[in-house]
Order: sequence, then structure tokens, then C-alpha cells
Amino acid sequence: MTTLTTRPSTTSTTHLAELPNLRQQTFNRGDIVPLQPNCLWRIEQGVIRTMTWGEAGTVTTLGYWGMGDVVGKSLSQTDPYQIECLSSVRASVLPLHLWYLALNAVLRHIQQVEELLSIVHSKPAQLCLTQFLLWLAQKFGCEVNQGKLITLRLTHQEIAETVGMNRVTVTRLLNQFERDGMIRRYRQYLIVLRA
Repeated sequence: MTTLTTRPSTTSTTHLAELPNLRQQTFNRGDIVPLQPNCLWRIEQGVIRTMTWGEAGTVTTLGYWGMGDVVGKSLSQTDPYQIECLSSVRASVLPLHLWYLALNAVLRHIQQVEELLSIVHSKPAQLCLTQFLLWLAQKFGCEVNQGKLITLRLTHQEIAETVGMNRVTVTRLLNQFERDGMIRRYRQYLIVLRA
């Protein structure tokens, strides 16, 4: 059995300073976070994804967000728009009059959306998926002996919905990456191996 030794990631997540009297809510994996007018959600713990879908019901992931990130319908013109918990989540409600305190988080939100958009449009599919895994490892990874353990559990379908591929292609490419020594599976997680 493989054991992992984890080390703190060298990337730090900057988040808003603690604010007094912000109302917090907790959610379970799979819960849908309610959309509140003129409010943002600041993620204190856990991971969520924002998403939309077309007339045929095809889901498009708009982003993945973790501690210190802010999300909310006010940051998107997409309709429909939904916030789904990918883990246990604790989030604070940030009302409109306090948004100025979240300026750095809003700027990171914009940068992340553009970064993911660039990744999704990478060709060929193998490059697109490789860049997405590296991005996940950077944002949600922790250092282990072999490389970076992506601490976010995603199904092949959820990955496919993000990178604009079908699930079969994602599964095939992940199997190929494992054979080529780029990734390793550890329980329900992936390790992006060092070059």
C-alpha cells in the first residue's frame, strides 16, 4: 500500500481579513448554494464549482473555487447560473456594502475565469487536459513525495464538463497519462507526478 507524506503547498491562498458579524452557512457535498441578490459568497472552507447548462441540458463548468474566493450571480451574466458544493463547504455572505473589501478576490475571480477559458480552448485534447490537471494541482494540490496530490475529487464527467470533451475521451486520456507516467491514482484522487 502506498503512503503519502504531505507538505504544505508553496503557493499561498490570500483571503479577506476576518470580518466581524458576517453570516455563515455550511453546506454538504452536492448541495446547491442559494443565489442571493446583491450578495457574494466568500468561501471559508471547501470547494465549489459554478456552472451553467444549455437548452439540451449540457453542463458547462464556469470555474472551481476554494478558500478565499468569492462567487455569486452578481459576478456572472450567465443564465442559468448555479453554485454546487464539491466538498463540505463553509461560506460567508458578503453584502453589497462590503464588496469593496473583496476587491482582490474579485480580481482573482476574473483572472481565474480567463485562465480556465484559455485552457479549455487549448488544442489538441491531450494538451488541454494536461494543462487543466496542472492548473488543478496548482490551485487544489498539496505536495507529496511523488508530486502534487490534487485534493479535489472530480469525476471523469465533471472534468469533461469543464474541458469541453466527452467522458469517454477524458477516461481514455487519463489512462494514457497514467501509462505514460504523468499521473498516478491514489484512492479517489490523482497525483500529478514530477517531470
